[in-house]
Amino acid sequence: MKPIRNSAKAIIIVDARLLTIKNQDDEGFYYILPGGGQQPGETLTSALQRECREELSVDVDVANLVCIREYIGRNHEFATADGDFHAIEFMFECSLREGGVVGAGELPDLGQVGSEWIPVDQLTACRFYPNALGLVLAEYGRGSHPVYLGDVN
Repeated sequence: MKPIRNSAKAIIIVDARLLTIKNQDDEGFYYILPGGGQQPGETLTSALQRECREELSVDVDVANLVCIREYIGRNHEFATADGDFHAIEFMFECSLREGGVVGAGELPDLGQVGSEWIPVDQLTACRFYPNALGLVLAEYGRGSHPVYLGDVN
């Protein structure tokens, strides 16, 4: 098994819509949070700011940690492709810096075809990963929510 990978993800909500990275695979479009892997010597917040520039061409301000997701590939639908992958994702509430315009990204990820603002109440109706986060965000701001989501996809 590969080493555990830490990553930082951005939860950017404006007007009840979540900013997502739009990807495409053999099954069609799917959506994930902006962000990615932490590099050695880099803080989670620095990793998140770098990843948002790479994927969206925007600078973000990082605020509170919202939740943590663990992903152990062999336990989920993509086990054949990433069965030896284990990641821990730290998801932070973020905001776009004033004047920031979402773009194509300086260094988009493989499979990334753009970005899309998805209404929070529609996240569970599309191919959004992690799907469990859609349920959390639907209730976010209305009270408590789980901080540790567990090993979910």
